[in-house]
Amino acid sequence: MLRALAWPLGIILAIIYNYVGHYGLSLIILTVIVRLALYPLNAKQIKSTARMTTIQPKIREIQAKYANDQETLNQKTQELYKEEKYSPMAGCLPMFIQMMVLMGLFELLRHPATYLGGKSSLMFAVHESFLWIPDLSQPDQWVLPILAGITTYISYTISQKQTSTGGNEQSAAMMNSMKYIFPLMILLMARSYPAGLSIYWFFGTLVQILLTFRYGVLRRKILAEALDKEDARKARRKMERK
Repeated sequence: MLRALAWPLGIILAIIYNYVGHYGLSLIILTVIVRLALYPLNAKQIKSTARMTTIQPKIREIQAKYANDQETLNQKTQELYKEEKYSPMAGCLPMFIQMMVLMGLFELLRHPATYLGGKSSLMFAVHESFLWIPDLSQPDQWVLPILAGITTYISYTISQKQTSTGGNEQSAAMMNSMKYIFPLMILLMARSYPAGLSIYWFFGTLVQILLTFRYGVLRRKILAEALDKEDARKARRKMERK
């Protein structure tokens, strides 16, 4: 499956290289193209998370009211989803597609010669130097790993603030610990993977940080619309009582 995902990405990378003529720059351009192409899916996922935030208080009310009646709890929860036109699975498909694309890129950039070696113009491109890196097929021990770790931390922190749904304290503590563990894992892995893969992760995360501000605008818009909708409901109920 990874090969099937990596081959088309390898073709795109080869096309970019034919125009740019440098493997490092081609990787950066490919990274930006992929991140921008995934923007609609990311936006859909953010919208789904924001919708979940707006109905979270109502879900907690239902859970408290029917804590001892699991069947009624499930029924009322489904009725709430239907009333709010929300699907819990709405954010899963975009996330799955994104993961598939990222796995394909990971396979391509971890073993570039497998997918690019048959193209004469790219036969030795993976060994080109880039900035301070003498060979992009070899690991960069410190600079890129540290940059990848820092951007991962920033991206995770911003996303955590934007997508928080007010979960329990145990879940919040786990998410907070992952904010430090995940960047550290990226730093350690980047020290053993080809520098080309580290370039992809660093620039990809950098683009993700910039796009996250756009996602924040979308999220605030959805929350504002939900608040206006709830105010309208309250006003309507007040009029009905009169």
